[in-house]
Amino acid sequence: MGDGKAMINIIYEDNHLLVVEKPINIPVQADSSGDIDLQTMLKRYLIEKYNKPGDAYLGIVHRLDRPTGGIMVFAKTSKAASRLSKQIKKHEFKKIYMAVTQGKVSDSGVFKDKLKKDEKTNITKVSDDGKEAILSYNLVGYINNLSLVRISLKTGRSHQIRVQFASRKLPLYGDKKYNINAENGQLALFASELEFKHPITKEVMKFSLPLPERYPFTLFKSV
Repeated sequence: MGDGKAMINIIYEDNHLLVVEKPINIPVQADSSGDIDLQTMLKRYLIEKYNKPGDAYLGIVHRLDRPTGGIMVFAKTSKAASRLSKQIKKHEFKKIYMAVTQGKVSDSGVFKDKLKKDEKTNITKVSDDGKEAILSYNLVGYINNLSLVRISLKTGRSHQIRVQFASRKLPLYGDKKYNINAENGQLALFASELEFKHPITKEVMKFSLPLPERYPFTLFKSV
């Protein structure tokens, strides 16, 4: 699979932060699959770039599902990790996703549910005894019974976007976990924008990526 430097799009880097584009179908950290993970790849990149002896510190402060690609920030120091984690707990991270759903989504709206994850099956469901999950969205385009949606995530529950849309009979394209009629294509969910305060300078940091060059996102290039 090659080294991290060859594989990963490094969007921004300083002494405290590493902002990258997570590739699709790669786990953020090591799991039971034994597949190469993003954290390991980026540690290799840091060790090579800075000629570090031994290991490199790289703190994970938020995650993306394995099939989801897009912007992520990692912490290069424990202080940065702690301060970024506090921002996330206070809902001060602004996270924007682009998704393609099956069916026609209304022009805009807010979804509020309680979601509960089954740790054994890794399936999240709407449940009265779950944790509050909130997102807002806007419809960007509609083609061939597919809706391109811009989503602002207010909470960060496991599989939140996928479950909240699927529970309203608007499952994400290619979602083999929550869409019983899923196509064979890649899950159409992409972390497109990230905004937070720099953990040291307090400067507002904003990052964005264009839509992926893959179907079904390519249907909406003109919108």
